[in-house]
Amino acid sequence: MPRTQEYQQELHRLQQLHQRVSAAPTPPVEPPSCWQVNPTLEMLRCAWRGLPSLLERGGEGPPPRPGAAHVLLWRCPGSGTLTVREAGPHDLLALKLVAETIDPRQAAREGGVGVAVIDGVLARAAAEGLVLRPLSAICREGDFPRGQGGADEFFRSPVFTLQWHLTQACDLHCRHCYDRSPRTSFSLEQCLAVLDDLDRFCRERHVAGQVSFSGGNPLLYPHFLAVYRAAAERGLQTAILGNPCSRERLAEIIAIQRPEFFQVSLEGLAEHNDYIRGAGHFARVMAFLDLLRELQVYSMVMLTLTRDNQAQVLPLAEQLRGRVDLFTFNRLAPVGEGAALAMAPPEGYPDFLAEYLAAAADNPCMALKDSLFNITLRQQGRPLFGGCAGHGCGAAFNFVALLPDGELHACRKFSSPIGHIRQGLDAVYDGTAARRYRQGAAECRDCPIRPVCGGCLAVTQGAGQDCLRQRDPYCFSRRPAEQTTASCLYLDH
Repeated sequence: MPRTQEYQQELHRLQQLHQRVSAAPTPPVEPPSCWQVNPTLEMLRCAWRGLPSLLERGGEGPPPRPGAAHVLLWRCPGSGTLTVREAGPHDLLALKLVAETIDPRQAAREGGVGVAVIDGVLARAAAEGLVLRPLSAICREGDFPRGQGGADEFFRSPVFTLQWHLTQACDLHCRHCYDRSPRTSFSLEQCLAVLDDLDRFCRERHVAGQVSFSGGNPLLYPHFLAVYRAAAERGLQTAILGNPCSRERLAEIIAIQRPEFFQVSLEGLAEHNDYIRGAGHFARVMAFLDLLRELQVYSMVMLTLTRDNQAQVLPLAEQLRGRVDLFTFNRLAPVGEGAALAMAPPEGYPDFLAEYLAAAADNPCMALKDSLFNITLRQQGRPLFGGCAGHGCGAAFNFVALLPDGELHACRKFSSPIGHIRQGLDAVYDGTAARRYRQGAAECRDCPIRPVCGGCLAVTQGAGQDCLRQRDPYCFSRRPAEQTTASCLYLDH
């Protein structure tokens, strides 16, 4: 048989498959309950390479080359876009993993690679619609307030974060530190068990897992690099909330796995910052930000907002322009040593948020974190953002805080115990205490922006109120029935 006729026969088979896949129903956008191969997928095993290009040209042009190949055809969920291409090794691996329900950890062991490599293969295949990723099980309970027009993304999280305070040891003594109590850190063996539990928890709930290492200063934990490496080996994302370190130390961390971000803190301009955090701290942070940029690590600066530094926020943001990737702030929660500092005045807070928003429009490093920004955005008729943790208050929802001795809290900024890690993350996360913190303040239930707000439980508790009953004392929204109540203003359009 002439070689031209051979590849023409295979091209004809490919054209038939193309017609069949084109006529197939578009896969639904709603993810399945477990990993699945795209139901529209067709595969053609052929002895010629380059057939997809020939199909695209209507059979005209240079002939294909002899060589074994697998041609894949599928329609993407939602858009229905038809993809036709020769399969690469990663495509075939992803299909095998899903079709045969092979655990990524097993595949990594057998292949002699890190599980992050296998997870990456699956993630890319899912992003292209070749396989369908299961629905995240980190979702708001059915009785959680829906608000007015809250987007589905605000009710389900693709990532679960363990904010792990590895040690109380710290090379600073900040005036607003919320906890300097003595706590015994875990051994390396105990830390590895925590990572195994987190890895299992996230895989069973179909979410990406992240460990945000904090403290104290997490870099002072004696086994930090070993724990950091173990997290990376389990395919967990890693981030650091700490103090500036040396170039050599940072290079060691990057060699293991580049962190998602490295967050440091500033409390205002140089003089005030050094009053709060110690002499020379401002200069060290600014130099460290330059190092992070040089080594291509995403940098973040966090400020704790008080009465004494509120006027310095915008000038500081100008100094950080072009020097940091992201700058934002949290309000002071007057707990621990922070109780000696003055909170920002609530009566001027709405104006401050409006000024910050206006400045952020022209300064790309300025980010929004305080959920109360959504009141101002709604007032201005602008799109809302995800709030403090991307889902309003994320306490005990898409993150929990693990203290050095194993206590688990809904949020590290205030005492909010929900259990102990020895119980296992499943038991603690599904427990009554965690559920109560996820529900938030009862007074917020009827708020139209509740899915992306809920205020700050730590600020409420620190102000001497019941954070599970009363709303944030800074809230300047009110329900229609409360139009005469100056403390709260719900804006209905």
